[in-house]
Amino acid sequence: MIGILVAEHRPVVRRGLVASLECEADLEVVAEVGDGEAVVAAVLEHEPETAVIDLDLPGADGFTVALRLHQDAPGCGILLMAHRPKPSQVRRAFAVHALGFMSLSVSPEQLSAGVRRVAAGHRTVDPELAVAALELAENPLTRREMDVLRLAALGARSNEIADQLFLSVGTVRNHLSRIMCKTQARSRLDAVRIASDSGWL
Repeated sequence: MIGILVAEHRPVVRRGLVASLECEADLEVVAEVGDGEAVVAAVLEHEPETAVIDLDLPGADGFTVALRLHQDAPGCGILLMAHRPKPSQVRRAFAVHALGFMSLSVSPEQLSAGVRRVAAGHRTVDPELAVAALELAENPLTRREMDVLRLAALGARSNEIADQLFLSVGTVRNHLSRIMCKTQARSRLDAVRIASDSGWL
């Protein structure tokens, strides 16, 4: 029997997921939560083999929850689900140690099969999303440029970025200029958007 935690904030959707999974003889939902902050505690208490987690949870989003689970309960396989999945999210899902990424519109059979694969330690992803993710451009930015861009994405100004990264303001401006050139962005906000859409942030 594979124990499952379902984390979904919309009651109707959560009940649908639970009902679908429990139709299978080898699957059992051992816990349900509707808030991202409650996931880790529930996993530690009920010890499911797999956690099915919606990306858009209140409190802490699915990516954040997945990273916390990997740190605090590494034995629990993670299957992230999204209402409107994007190819860029596939890479990000695997970057936070999720084993699976699927759309909430998959069939009950696909969901059950995905849960079984994740419980067995295998990766699973919607085929169309997987192909689209492979077609995304590779990240052309250096690690330092990514550090600068992450702070810029949070709204930090050049002098604030310089203070946090122990760089000169001129160096930060040079990094931002190279970032915009490499991403073909019109502004730093446009660079943030492009990087986010491409799954680099």
